[in-house]
Amino acid sequence: MTAWVVARPGPMAGGPLERVRLPVPEPGPGEVLVKVEVCAVCRTDLHLAEGDLTPRRPRTVPGHEVVGRVAGRGPGADLPDGARVGVAWLRSTCGVCRYCRRGAENLCPYSRYTGWDADGGYAEYLTAPQDFVHPLPAEPPAEKLAPLLCAGIIGYRALLRAELPPGGRLGVYGFGASAHLTAQVAIAQGATVHVLTRAPEARRLALDLGAASAGDAYDAPPEPLDAAILFAPVGDLVPVALAALDRGGTLAVAGIHLSDIPSLNYQEHLFQERTLRSVTANTRADGRALLEHAARSPLHVTTMPYGLDEAGQALADLAADRITGAAVLHMDA
Repeated sequence: MTAWVVARPGPMAGGPLERVRLPVPEPGPGEVLVKVEVCAVCRTDLHLAEGDLTPRRPRTVPGHEVVGRVAGRGPGADLPDGARVGVAWLRSTCGVCRYCRRGAENLCPYSRYTGWDADGGYAEYLTAPQDFVHPLPAEPPAEKLAPLLCAGIIGYRALLRAELPPGGRLGVYGFGASAHLTAQVAIAQGATVHVLTRAPEARRLALDLGAASAGDAYDAPPEPLDAAILFAPVGDLVPVALAALDRGGTLAVAGIHLSDIPSLNYQEHLFQERTLRSVTANTRADGRALLEHAARSPLHVTTMPYGLDEAGQALADLAADRITGAAVLHMDA
């Protein structure tokens, strides 16, 4: 099968990805073989390719927003051939540690991740534990479902972590794949959303999707914020977002990687019970909740299509902020 591997982690200009031929993987116990239809491109894939996220194994196939069909199964798995499934970032957990037992499997010390600990979706096939794939409806098209499987899920968890009160004012810093979905969820829940991002195209999209305002990432929003989510991996924005919070507000940092945070001034950034929180991966329950929300209130998923042979270009475009919405790799393009 055709696949891409992270051969030489480093800047995209150096060509960290390599196109290769690999055997179709064999599903192990409890696993299914998935024939990939599309795989959305996540900023985490870029962090892995460029070395911001330390590889956990050599020559890994990235990609963890997969929509495909079951094409085989290992011992103990029983999903039928042709079943439509989604493969997300969280690949497996131990199920018995204190975090798993209390419903916080995203914090499991033994958790493993698609496209990091095991080969992912920049390929024609991949395997995944049956217990960690998401059953998907017959509609909408795969291209519109794939970004939900990480961008949507992690944004949904970040919104929960931000503790936005009903009818509250939410600031969204950065407006890529995850943010453009999360903003829609918040608006559907009755929030007033202010988007702050450097890309003019992203600001236009934010307004089209119902944001109350859209300004530059370093601008002050037009009113104090009850909560904010930082999607851009830019530590310099942490004090900016904290200063924009009203009393008692919470800033949730949604990325797996963030550049260094500058010094914070206690009175300006944290006093009056402002809170700074991280967001770590997601749980399967987060995934189910987001997919259920999307079924009730369909999200407008903005995508830019690429063929599998254009994976390197898709990541380069993401690095250069040339993607509006989510890039999606099509296996049959």
